[in-house]
Amino acid sequence: MSSVKDHYQSLLAPVYLWMAGGADAALSQGAAELAALHVPAATGAAALDLGAGFGMHAIPLARLGYAVTAIDSSPLLLSELQRLGKGHDIRTFEADLLDFATHVDEVATLILCMGDTLTHLSSTDEVERLCAQVAACLAPGGRFITTFRDYSRLPRGDDRFIPVRSDSERIHTCFLEEHGDRLLVHDIVHERQGGAWITRVSHYPKLRLAPDAVVAQLQRLGLQATREAGPRGMACIAASRQP
Repeated sequence: MSSVKDHYQSLLAPVYLWMAGGADAALSQGAAELAALHVPAATGAAALDLGAGFGMHAIPLARLGYAVTAIDSSPLLLSELQRLGKGHDIRTFEADLLDFATHVDEVATLILCMGDTLTHLSSTDEVERLCAQVAACLAPGGRFITTFRDYSRLPRGDDRFIPVRSDSERIHTCFLEEHGDRLLVHDIVHERQGGAWITRVSHYPKLRLAPDAVVAQLQRLGLQATREAGPRGMACIAASRQP
């Protein structure tokens, strides 16, 4: 079984921007998601993007005026972020998600952890550690927003096969497999190379994380937290610290 980092490095990172429909489409979608979450413009306010990837949300945040610190474990995705976000106020750090606080110079007005990133942690204990660090780094009046898929009810039968994207040169399919308190995500990528089709397969674990448990954890840390419907069928949890 691959680690999350190895899986992204060997398979997903090189095709991730393609998976998202290309840079323009992905950044437009990221901006729309921030608007739906009522993220306002805030010139110079500090923001963190945990699991920033190629900048789907970090770049729109910077365009809204935020000074963004972007954390990700993939050097390839961070290089894409640097290229796409050139000229914007974005600092990038290649780091483990649980080490993000070592790269923070001040409390943040906004902290994001979007797109199923939270389920990449290896245990609920690690989720609790991350939530504690988020609470410690959040400014009075600041907000934490995270989105992830609720895997408490997994697809069955043929529904476990999920077409991600395809075109004339590449086909990406995902297969989900139950594995106790984890979910094994198998990514299958077919690519046309030199007139022949090449297949690459890898899999990695995701946590089957209960949204209500994350809400409760954030509340225990003194934050006001609620669950709501998120983008792309995900659960969204929004938490804030009292001013």
